[in-house]
Amino acid sequence: MENSLVVLTILIMTLCGALGGVYLKKSTALNKKINISLIIGLGFYGTGAILNIILLRFIPLTIVFPCNAITYIWSTIFAKLMFKEKVGIYNVIGLAFISSGLVLLVI
Repeated sequence: MENSLVVLTILIMTLCGALGGVYLKKSTALNKKINISLIIGLGFYGTGAILNIILLRFIPLTIVFPCNAITYIWSTIFAKLMFKEKVGIYNVIGLAFISSGLVLLVI
C-alpha cells in the first residue's frame, strides 16, 4: 500500500472511531435504548475496526495501534465543537504529547 494511502486510511480509521464515540454519546441523550444515533455510532466503530484490520496487512502492529491515539485528537475537536465541552490547557498539552509521540514513532 502506498504511503499516502496508508496515512489517509489511518486518518479515516481514527475519524471513524471518533465519530463512533460522538454518535454513541448523542444516543445517550435519547429516551429509546436503540436509536438511530446508536446504530450510526456502532457503524462508525465497525468501519474503523475493519480499516484497522486492513492496515494490519500492510504495516506493523507497532505502528497501527499507536496511531489509534489520533482518535483522541479527533474526539477532543468534536467534544469542543459539538458538545461545547471545555478543553483546558492540560488537554492541549496531552494532545501535543500524543502528536509528538506519533511523529517520533513513524520517523
